[in-house]
Amino acid sequence: MFNNIYKNKKVLVTGHTGFKGTWLCLWLEILGAKVVGYSIDIPTKPSLFELINPKCVDIRSDIRDVKKLNFVVKKYKPEIIFHLAAQSIVNVSYKKTLDTYQTNVIGTVNILESVKHNKFVKAVVAITTDKVYLNNETGKPFKETDALGGYDPYSASKAACEIVISSYSASFFNIKDYGKRHNTLIASVRTGNAIGGGDFAKDRLIPDFIRAMLANKDLKIRNPKAIRPWQHVLEPLCGYLMLGAKLLQGKKDFAQSWNFGPEKKDIKTVEEIVKIMCLNFDNKIKYSIDKTQQPHEAHYLKLDITKAKKQLNWKPRWNIQIALNKICDWVKAYQQKQDLREVCIEQIQDFCKTKI
Repeated sequence: MFNNIYKNKKVLVTGHTGFKGTWLCLWLEILGAKVVGYSIDIPTKPSLFELINPKCVDIRSDIRDVKKLNFVVKKYKPEIIFHLAAQSIVNVSYKKTLDTYQTNVIGTVNILESVKHNKFVKAVVAITTDKVYLNNETGKPFKETDALGGYDPYSASKAACEIVISSYSASFFNIKDYGKRHNTLIASVRTGNAIGGGDFAKDRLIPDFIRAMLANKDLKIRNPKAIRPWQHVLEPLCGYLMLGAKLLQGKKDFAQSWNFGPEKKDIKTVEEIVKIMCLNFDNKIKYSIDKTQQPHEAHYLKLDITKAKKQLNWKPRWNIQIALNKICDWVKAYQQKQDLREVCIEQIQDFCKTKI
């Protein structure tokens, strides 16, 4: 799929012990990359990273520690960096607001500062979120050119990251100077709600559903009518890898911002997702609406993915039903104590074989 572009490439993945980071490290391992991971710690118990053990250099340190980060970059000399490290839960951002801003904004600054001082880094793919857009709740899908904003601290911190990325790109990695003053291309990516096997985070719908089911308890859901761009985690990761390949090849037109989300027909409400999951598990779980007051979260979130489809030739491969089926398969394998590393590898292989 990627024309061996990652074979033997030195790759740094920040946030490698997280849900998306672990899947990405495993995929890069399959592609033959030499992966170095940089994360503060294991974010959840259980942990997908510990369950499947992707082959990578495993460095545990804080993205806010610029000296340690720079030391690691200098030592391992990555040719490309996938920057995923973040505090990524909206509810947590209300409780740990300072940590959220420091980790997300200053962490991104630290990555770009390190790249600025280490000329061997050829490409950076910085991951933000679909929540970076100024959301007036119109229900209109957001384009990459739409205004940035953020009501809650998490969304605001990620919108600030986009401004930081844009500033560094213009000031130090301007594409007009590519091949003259520098040899680094930077892109940012904004993705929808990534779902998949091995997500054990708190205050996320699918992990909350699975925890309730495994504990034989009823599920309480917040904001049942909220609309989210749900997609299997392999969908945006495929986009990251496709984009990274273009940047490594020196194709400077791809050093932009990109949306990766589902097709319009697969954008569902929270309650619709729960109902499908209930059917997939033979209605063994009951759910109710949590009517207690909740911190503000956006109601409508949709992404316009026209640009990625036309210019990058990226398209979603699995519709929402297939994505949820794959999650159910993973959970059943987890219950049966199967080799989850092999389960993940098989799902990556199945994804790559799916025609678009």
